[in-house]
Amino acid sequence: MITSPVFQRLPRLMTLLLATALTAMPAGAADMNKVIRHVFPVAETGFDPQAISDLYSGTIVQAVFETLLTYDYLARPSKLVPLTAEALPQISDNGKTYVFHLKKGIFFTPDPAFKGQKRELTAADYIYSLKRLIDPKLRSPYAFLVENKIVGLDELAEAAKKSGKFDYDTKIAGLEAVDPYTLRIRLKDTDYNLSYVLAHEPTSAVAREVVATYADEGGRVMGNPVGTGPYKLAKWVRSSKIFLEANQDYRGSTWDFKPGADPEDQRIVKEMKGKKMPQVGRIEISIIEEDQARLLAFQSGELDLMNMEGPLAPNVLDGAQLKPEFVNKGVRLSRFVDPELSYHYWNLMDPVVGGLSKDKIALRRAFAMAYNVDEEIRVVRNGQAVEAQYPIPPGVVGHDPQYKSPVHYDPAGANALLDKFGYKKGFDGYRTLPDGKPLVVRYASRPDSLGRQQDELWKKAFDGIGVRMEVQKDKFPELLKLEKQCKLMMRTAAWIADYPDADNFMQLLYGKNIYQSNNGCARIPEYDRLYEQSIRMPASAERDKLYHQMTRIIESYAPWRLGISRYRNMLVQSRILGYKKHPILHAEWQYIDVASGY
Repeated sequence: MITSPVFQRLPRLMTLLLATALTAMPAGAADMNKVIRHVFPVAETGFDPQAISDLYSGTIVQAVFETLLTYDYLARPSKLVPLTAEALPQISDNGKTYVFHLKKGIFFTPDPAFKGQKRELTAADYIYSLKRLIDPKLRSPYAFLVENKIVGLDELAEAAKKSGKFDYDTKIAGLEAVDPYTLRIRLKDTDYNLSYVLAHEPTSAVAREVVATYADEGGRVMGNPVGTGPYKLAKWVRSSKIFLEANQDYRGSTWDFKPGADPEDQRIVKEMKGKKMPQVGRIEISIIEEDQARLLAFQSGELDLMNMEGPLAPNVLDGAQLKPEFVNKGVRLSRFVDPELSYHYWNLMDPVVGGLSKDKIALRRAFAMAYNVDEEIRVVRNGQAVEAQYPIPPGVVGHDPQYKSPVHYDPAGANALLDKFGYKKGFDGYRTLPDGKPLVVRYASRPDSLGRQQDELWKKAFDGIGVRMEVQKDKFPELLKLEKQCKLMMRTAAWIADYPDADNFMQLLYGKNIYQSNNGCARIPEYDRLYEQSIRMPASAERDKLYHQMTRIIESYAPWRLGISRYRNMLVQSRILGYKKHPILHAEWQYIDVASGY
């Protein structure tokens, strides 16, 4: 998921699964006087599960909507558990058939779209929602989750392209409601990641009546989210404030997670065990783009939770620990390397930097060699990141901690490569294209402090090899929009794990994912062939071998320059109980509490 993003998820209520589940309880446990104040560093784009792809909108989606599966709140590594399903799926036919049994008595939040009737969640809602992902009119950025996978679904999408209308009433063999509470999914080929996909918020259940009532001309419902989750949207001031309220009709649960090896787990269990959930009645999210403004708001007590980005580290951390003045106030730190990848991409469809000819490959490889990742970590991130050597980050199945990338900071080598392929310097010191036309790279970034620092680092890199750079400034939602249209020449993006498997990262360069998750708009035949082999394999040494080959292709063709994986430094006020940042889920509001007296 884009964290820009990847990457990327508000946790949801869990149901009984052995020792890790939540036990159903009467609704209405939330105290409307309890408030958690959170912050996003960039604006949201909207709240339609099948239409959004950024981390911040996805966080809200996970609070309002529900998927079939989710993750155990405390288990590390991440562990799948049922959410609206009664149990994990029954899998047969060599991993090509999945059967889910839904819990009965789950209802959507009351809404005028239901005309005064209580609306129960059924298998048909998941069928409808999965079909929405591939509806050509919707143009979902997550269509790749179901494309070329579910029997009959691609044919339905092709028919819609010809007729101009997607027929949601057409039954297909791949998506079957055996009865109102039983969903059967049939796949064309074995897919070992389908369970992970069905825990990812784009597969959340939406009600067809809601879409019919509120959809815009593109079929999207960005401002009227109606789900079955623990919270509902109470008020939205676009790009400024988001207010959630507990869904008083929510089925409720009892907090009953088991501690892992982390010593903090014991404290969390002591604070939370046996409580009816959710406890917190209101969530207030502020959008504050400037780093220093976010920190000042936290220090003044206006925020309860915030992710401390690298530029703020000297103000708060002494090494990897909180400074005494924060510890003395009871502030806690939840810290780990995010399962994410930050990378710098070039648009392979762009006439200047794109293409697979030798001169274009040499150009991008020179760009990659000109950039100093160590300087970014030291100057911009203040040490709050690790260099990405491999496209699969730590904490994700398939990560290779021993792999060392041959791509490194080498401006002399970059200059020699450009000289060799005819990118000559003029009298002004800047290079031209081999045909003599000006060589200008347009770098797109956000208009905040991080964006300005990234501008400076890339300007320094390009100046070092005699390449003129222009800066394109746009707000985060607009950059995402242009990115999905392949209209940006170059940008620094990030992807946080939608699910903890390597496939979620290697698909970022798959040619069929252009206009969705393939931000570099790359179509490299050798890469695509290997990727299609890898998705039919379980996690294994054989699959890892393919990933190594794919990584070498990335290094050779240079659609990207690998960047970093950032530390997530979640600052938590003393009044917040039970908080532990989850590596896959986006936020933890429904699992935590606020101490009495606040």
